[in-house]
Order: sequence, then structure tokens, then C-alpha cells
Amino acid sequence: MTRVKICGIQESSDALVAAQAGADFVGVVFVPTARRRLDEDRALRIVSTLREKVGTPPRVVGLFADQPIGEVNRIVRHCGLDMAQLCGSESLEYCGEVGVPVIKVLHVSDSPAVEEAVALLSQAALALRERGHLVTLDRKVGGLQGGTGQAFNWNIARELSMKGLPFLLAGGLTPENVGLAIRAVRPWGVDVSSGVETGGVKDKKKIRAFIRAVQNTAALIEKAKSRQ
Repeated sequence: MTRVKICGIQESSDALVAAQAGADFVGVVFVPTARRRLDEDRALRIVSTLREKVGTPPRVVGLFADQPIGEVNRIVRHCGLDMAQLCGSESLEYCGEVGVPVIKVLHVSDSPAVEEAVALLSQAALALRERGHLVTLDRKVGGLQGGTGQAFNWNIARELSMKGLPFLLAGGLTPENVGLAIRAVRPWGVDVSSGVETGGVKDKKKIRAFIRAVQNTAALIEKAKSRQ
């Protein structure tokens, strides 16, 4: 089944909705310049609420970008995070110093040269995978490191998927288009933030609709496979 990450969670109630709907991961943001940034105590309350009220809670992922490794590990420990997502230009060596499993974001440019982009991303994704890290593919818009709600060329992601590289697909996904994205790309997982918001705030109906669309699409794909 396709994994689901609901990112940019700011309220415990939204985290619970995501968990109850079947999310595998929820993301909380610690990037200093990010709009959805949380303070540590608020993030800790979200983590605690999930573990108190959900039998098998989703893994809580903290998002960071080019922050000192000591700061990252301190926040991870204080908030009891399960994973860290690194959204900046962190090196392989940096990834290896994080005290929990890592999701590394690879940013996809607007370059029309699909083959060139696939070659570069394949090399980076393989190096990360060899060290046990997960990968997210997202579009970088200007100086923003994700969370923009803008998609990139899915042909690039599809080529990587065909090479057998697992990744989370991010960027411009919504309840309306995530099924199409899964059918076209066949990613290991999908990651959404802006696409489940209304007016910049998480929308519980959209969270449920997004996860339901993923589950329905994955079930249809499995059903089709069983007929082959």
C-alpha cells in the first residue's frame, strides 16, 4: 500500500484526524523561516497526544533545514520524534549524525532535461538508500524548501520509480489529483501539506479525503495486479 505523510501539522486535533484516517507519518516543522514552524512545547504536545490516544500512532517526523546538528538532535530528543526530515543541502555525513532515521528531501528543478534530472537524482537517491535513509522528491520554488504546493514534472519521478527507487512524492498533491499521481508515478509514498489546507490552515475534511483517495487508488492497483 502507498504510504501517506500529512505534513505541517500544527494542532493535536489535526494529528489525531490524520492518525485515525490512516496516515503513516505526520510532520511537524522546526525550520526557523517556515510559515508552519512550531515551538518545541507545542510539538511535544502533539507527539504526546498521538501516543496517548492512538493505539498504533503514525511516526512523527520533524522537519529541519540546514540547522546545526546539535540543535536537530536536541529537538528530536526533547520532542520524542521518530524521524527527522532534512529539507536543506545537508550532506550524507550530516544525515549519518542524526539520532533517528532520516528522510532526505531531494529538490527537483524545472529543467526540461528529464534524462539529466533522472541521472542526478538517481545517483543521490541511491547513495542515501545505501545508508538506510528515505527520500522525498519535492519541487524547490525560489528560496523555499518545500511546502509550496507546486508540482514538478512527474515524468522524472516515474522514471525513478521504474528504476526501483522508493521515495515519497511531494509537491502540488491534493485529494483531487493524488490518485492520478499514484497511478502515473507509483511512488512508495505521498507527502502533502498545502493540499490539505483551506486558507493556510489544515482542513480536517481534506485530510480525510486525501487519505481516502490514496487508499482507494492503492486498493484498485492491487486488485488489478491480482487479475493479471
